[in-house]
Amino acid sequence: MKLFQDLRVPVIAAPMAGGINNPQMVAAVCEGGGVGSFGFAYSSPEKILQDLQSTKKLTRGPINANFFVFKPVAPPDQEQLAAARQALSQLGLDEVAWPDLKPPYIPDLSAMLEPVWQERPAILSFHFGIPPQSVIERAKSLGITIGLNITSVFEARQAIAAQADFLIVQGIEAGGHRGIFEPDGQDENLPMVKLLSQVLEMTSLPLVAAGGIMHGYDLAKVIDLGAQAAQMGTAFLTCHESTASLQHKEELLRAQRAVVETRSFSGRRAQGLDNEFIRRMHHQAVLSFPMQNTLTGPMRSWAQRVADAEYQSLWAGQNYQDCRSLSASQLLQVLRLEMESAWQASSIKPH
Repeated sequence: MKLFQDLRVPVIAAPMAGGINNPQMVAAVCEGGGVGSFGFAYSSPEKILQDLQSTKKLTRGPINANFFVFKPVAPPDQEQLAAARQALSQLGLDEVAWPDLKPPYIPDLSAMLEPVWQERPAILSFHFGIPPQSVIERAKSLGITIGLNITSVFEARQAIAAQADFLIVQGIEAGGHRGIFEPDGQDENLPMVKLLSQVLEMTSLPLVAAGGIMHGYDLAKVIDLGAQAAQMGTAFLTCHESTASLQHKEELLRAQRAVVETRSFSGRRAQGLDNEFIRRMHHQAVLSFPMQNTLTGPMRSWAQRVADAEYQSLWAGQNYQDCRSLSASQLLQVLRLEMESAWQASSIKPH
């Protein structure tokens, strides 16, 4: 795919919802030779338009606008809601005002996409499933490339049938939310390299490897296996431009915490650093996604305000110990040098 072939560094900085990917960071990645991404999962149409326009003033590089494919959710019954609230109230966080849940429980994707149709970023990508076919067709008619995240060969087949332009192949090593289409479905939990190899055997579509990639040596490996690029999230969390909390960055760089999977923050499986909230919520009642995410939102905001890492969602991939404190452009430069060094050392040439 020409889009990836034109990159100086074959890297997509992963979209991360919650404002981590601000215009300065996205532009810095683009100017550094990669693809900068926005995680617009919970953003208002006004914020999406503002971010895209602000970034286009800073760079002419390829921008990736990413959205979640939310499943329709029924309102929780009173028993479920009471149990979830009781689990949170037992934490004893008196300064946190737990919110009321009001419809709509999921964002309006159609309204969120209007700024995308107006600003036409290079890439429109989706997590948690496949958007309506009309969305894919409209994007293609506007010259926007469609990327779909998959976690299995089964999902890859669905994404191919939906006419994706490329696939993001997410291994179990990846931090943040697991992109499985059916949150309660059976998950093969495949490592990235194994899944990449399986998907390469079934399609000629461009593939982007995701999960546990932290060094240029990892980048060289996945390119040699047949991927056209890598998507890296955790590695960019500690970049200077990242708006991850100071505590999140410190814990990533300290590299002392275990990586665990939890539904407690959002109601969906996500991988991050172990903390007191995750431990105290083990086996406690949790609402479905994204209602649990709405419930815990004020707690996470409070924890950032008071600099308490124990009640923040410290998303991280399995190889987070290799995080580096660099600017985005410095990180991309180092990744390129490491990648080229790996190829020289092994006499491997990129595809």
